Amino acid sequence: MDIDPMESVNNALESDAHERAAASRLSTLVAITVALLATFLGVCKVKDDNIVQAMQQAQADKLDHWSYYQARNIREEVAKATLTQLSLTESLVPADKRGQYQEAMARYEGIATEQSQKKELLSKQAEQDQQTYDSLNYRDDQFDLSDTLVALAISLLALTALTHKKWLYWMALVPTTLGVIMGLAGLLGWHLHSDYLARLLS
Repeated sequence: MDIDPMESVNNALESDAHERAAASRLSTLVAITVALLATFLGVCKVKDDNIVQAMQQAQADKLDHWSYYQARNIREEVAKATLTQLSLTESLVPADKRGQYQEAMARYEGIATEQSQKKELLSKQAEQDQQTYDSLNYRDDQFDLSDTLVALAISLLALTALTHKKWLYWMALVPTTLGVIMGLAGLLGWHLHSDYLARLLS
């Protein structure tokens, strides 16, 4: 049986054309996936930046409230010390001056009570600031995990574009899917979080 050289050439050309078409389709898939991931990452970045700013504000508020708490605490202690001093020296003054001592003691007792009440209010506000910070940090962790997973996916997609290995593309879809899910969790407020990965990345 004779081998037709033209048939071998035609088969080689068809095989080469088929490989080029498959590589072109894979490159198109990679490009579209990267473009969509970059867009999604941009949206998540804007939201994450806003969350970080809110975290910084909550932290500043907490520090302010604890500072005011300390100031109120000092005022309360000074009022209590003055009240103690007045009550100890009251018996040493003449009877006609004891009325002034009683007035002063009542005034300082009122100051101590007022400062104590304001101090407790500031303590509650500082605790609320901490809760706000923790809640925002939870969502910030979601965006951090999303960023990491999407970066891994883009790296795998870059390798796919270089090697034209279709299995690499399918492997890249695993961190892509997980990254998009974590990003959506941050955007939509879903309760989805990995404490282990968050601690690893923090």
